[in-house]
Amino acid sequence: MITTKQLRYFEALARTEHFGKAADLCAVTQPALSMQIKELEAELGAQLVERRGKLVIVTAAGAEIAKVARRILADISELETMADQNFCPLRLGIIPTVAPYILPTLFDAFGGGAAALRPLHIREAQTAALLAELDDGLLDLVMLATPVDPELESMPLFEDRFYLVAPPSGPPEETSSVSAEMLKAQRLLLLEDGHCLRDQALSFCESRNVLNIDTFGMTNLTTLVQMVSAGMGCTLLPEMSLPIETARGSIRVLRIESPEPRRTIGLVWRKSSRRGDEFRALGRTIAASRQNRPEREMS
Repeated sequence: MITTKQLRYFEALARTEHFGKAADLCAVTQPALSMQIKELEAELGAQLVERRGKLVIVTAAGAEIAKVARRILADISELETMADQNFCPLRLGIIPTVAPYILPTLFDAFGGGAAALRPLHIREAQTAALLAELDDGLLDLVMLATPVDPELESMPLFEDRFYLVAPPSGPPEETSSVSAEMLKAQRLLLLEDGHCLRDQALSFCESRNVLNIDTFGMTNLTTLVQMVSAGMGCTLLPEMSLPIETARGSIRVLRIESPEPRRTIGLVWRKSSRRGDEFRALGRTIAASRQNRPEREMS
């Protein structure tokens, strides 16, 4: 059976036409290189070189086989490069309440520009779907609200506080923050079932005894903001969404008094993955980029 070691040794010998020089190039002893060449000749059933001490003459058959060996070794080198984690495409899943707002950070993390993002394939879906695809091997890495299944490896990235978004006028009265008691009197609009942000908001509402909750089958935060702008109620928005969503309508953004509701955004991957170091490095870059962003200025 022909091995890549045999091809590499023979290619070096054909190039140098000298056993000693070829052995030095391959970082092996001369007897070890000579033995591999003999085994290759036996496997192919052809004489590849004529031996004259340390010097060699490559036969006609050897010259043709050397050309093929160079092509094979070049292809193997290309495969090794493609498999390197720095070039291997990253299949990243992100939940919808994070994806639109994290993309600038991902561009920064991947070096900036569309060309740098070519190895990155993004899949946007709800938490349950992303975790199922991660388990099936269809995704390499998922960014979502943690914690999740303890059988998965996870890395927290940053805390994302929730703010109350209210119509431009009306209750709650003009203020920069709202208390738990003030929240009880509000009509709260939430995303449809299946969004983890809805579950987090419901958990917060239950702890504050907020009962007036409505869902209209809405699947994205932009629609919620437009309904709030139209005076149909209030909603909770994660801090990372505010720069984009607050520019789309006439609304008020109010801080919720302590203890503030928040979620932890993190990366999650299979414990069996060998790319853990790569994922952690990416996570550190994303976390550092988020920390360098100025805190939202509340008017």
